[in-house]
Amino acid sequence: MTEQTDQLIAAIQHRKLPRTKIILRIIGITIGAILMATGLEIFLVPNNVVDGGITGISIMISYISGWKLGIFLFLLNMPFVYLGYKQMGKTFAFSSVYGIIILSIFTAVFHPIPPFTDDILLATVFGGMILGIGVGLVIRNGGALDGTEILAIVINNKVPFSVGQIIMIMNIFILGAAGFVFSWDRAMYSLLAYVIASKAIDGVVAGLEGSKSVWIISDVAEEIGEAVNARLGRGVTYLQGEGAYTGDNKKVIFSIITRLEESKLTTIVEEIDPSAFLAIADISEVRGGRFKKKGIH
Repeated sequence: MTEQTDQLIAAIQHRKLPRTKIILRIIGITIGAILMATGLEIFLVPNNVVDGGITGISIMISYISGWKLGIFLFLLNMPFVYLGYKQMGKTFAFSSVYGIIILSIFTAVFHPIPPFTDDILLATVFGGMILGIGVGLVIRNGGALDGTEILAIVINNKVPFSVGQIIMIMNIFILGAAGFVFSWDRAMYSLLAYVIASKAIDGVVAGLEGSKSVWIISDVAEEIGEAVNARLGRGVTYLQGEGAYTGDNKKVIFSIITRLEESKLTTIVEEIDPSAFLAIADISEVRGGRFKKKGIH
């Protein structure tokens, strides 16, 4: 019995994505990383406008040192990708590493290209928009291009602040530093670019806050619940439901995830029960209970 349980857990934890889905994810992450590189090197960086997070830090260090931006984008993000691996698993880590490598390469490729516009406002608006769309595409395909959000999710397990609040606090300091490195008007344009990029990300990913509620109805609810717990590190609650039309008793799964985990959760449900009912909704705030994530390995 124990051996069968171990085999079931191993099967749950190590199912592979279909090749078609892997290819589509790679394409999505590649396009997203190239769009971010475009927003940076064709619009923002030539006009001394920075983005938030590790990207903003990388831009400022690159400006001060004279080294290529891609070097710092890669090196500074790697520790946070490792944190992401510990918190969200191998698929997320590999997707993020691939995206960051593509981003680093294309920032170097685009660097010699003259900026599309010298108008600082146009560069800020369109650069922020293109960058945000790129980041959103990568997140939708199960990866990340900036370690700040990963760090915020890890810190969220230890402090009484939401993911969105933590990211905002960190970016206030990062964007404020741009005033000392460049000028205060560039810092204000950087803040504008960050806001525009955030809205663009939200438009692509569909959700401002990092938390989402999940409702799943399936005939194999326990198998899905075990997979969510094992592969995402998220606790699940089973509720008893009854179909109004059929009168059948159904077990309903309820859980809370972050937006970075939405793609992986959808994949888990599709693998186990393609006909399962799945509803995902944005949550403005989560308090109490057992929302804190356990590590997965």
